[in-house]
Amino acid sequence: MSLHTKYPAIADLKTRARKRIPHFVWEYLDSATGTEATQKRNRSSLDQVLLKPSILHGEFEPDLRTTFLGKEYPLPIGIAPVGMSGLVWPGAEQMLARTAAKEGIPYTLSTVASQLPEDVGPHAGDQGWFQLYPPRDPEIRKDILNRAENSGFHTLVLTVDVPVASRRERQTRGGMTNPPKLTPRLAMQAAQCPAWLNGIRKTGMPRLRLMESYSNIKTALPSTQHIGYLLRTSPDWDYLKWLRDHWDGPLIVKGVGNPDDAARLADEGVDAIWVSNHAGRQFDGAPATIDVLPGIRAATTLPLIFDSGIEGGLDVLRALALGADFVMLGRAFHYGLAALGEPGAAHVLDILRQDMISNMGQISARNLTEIHRARL
Repeated sequence: MSLHTKYPAIADLKTRARKRIPHFVWEYLDSATGTEATQKRNRSSLDQVLLKPSILHGEFEPDLRTTFLGKEYPLPIGIAPVGMSGLVWPGAEQMLARTAAKEGIPYTLSTVASQLPEDVGPHAGDQGWFQLYPPRDPEIRKDILNRAENSGFHTLVLTVDVPVASRRERQTRGGMTNPPKLTPRLAMQAAQCPAWLNGIRKTGMPRLRLMESYSNIKTALPSTQHIGYLLRTSPDWDYLKWLRDHWDGPLIVKGVGNPDDAARLADEGVDAIWVSNHAGRQFDGAPATIDVLPGIRAATTLPLIFDSGIEGGLDVLRALALGADFVMLGRAFHYGLAALGEPGAAHVLDILRQDMISNMGQISARNLTEIHRARL
């Protein structure tokens, strides 16, 4: 039986993933903040984006290729950073990096990953991006940039929509601390997920290894905070200028939701803008990312990346139709890992690819540049 027969949609992988990882891990991966209204808005607003079907265009095979920041990709999709990936599935960072290298798509390693850049970079080939939560200390900053570059990461992503820790009440109720520790309550949950637990026995409980290399603090922190918060700052425009001066490769700013902010970023030497509301995990009063995308597209000529709420290939087309140049997914790839291990990540990408092809046939878009014609 093929994977497409058993798991035809990302939702099917999500259902299986929930059964294979402990409840506290599920709450970490799947939750947002507050009442999760922003997360719901992301989904409902995407559903409101309708595309016009078109008929009598004959047979054709849609071309999904695109060029972004000077590199050609087989489709406009990459893997977004997710903190503590190794908690969701043991060895996740290396698995996702290998998938990205094999498929020819970007993989973005988080500052708060459970593995070091030196241990992940070689697996990513030439597809490595590095996401930076901004350290306050300039010497730590310089060292992290050097380590990322020396490990093969060629594109830097500065995340700007986490000036303070969010509350993530559902995650807190799950009982996780940072670094994670199997309390009796959580150990009982882990015992019901043998594949996950066996993997953790091999890799050890995940830790924020990069951040811990700059601090001796060993105390447990609440689930919504971690050692990175003790080292990071809330960046300003001078901070961005400093990064531009100290990073030679492409620089992307992630977490933009306001056209007024987007307009200035080109003047500061930014190479692309990542339109995102952190999938509803930071601020529950934010508009849906898809709702702010057209305004940001009108405010800048910079390339735009989109995330937050994507659940299938049709959603990718919706984002492209409203002005995005590239789309990133985080949770979906982790659902795939938790459901099927490393092959699950490649299956997520194939689901997206096949869904895009099917829907591009319906709107008669022979390539990505023709998708905007179908926008209602």
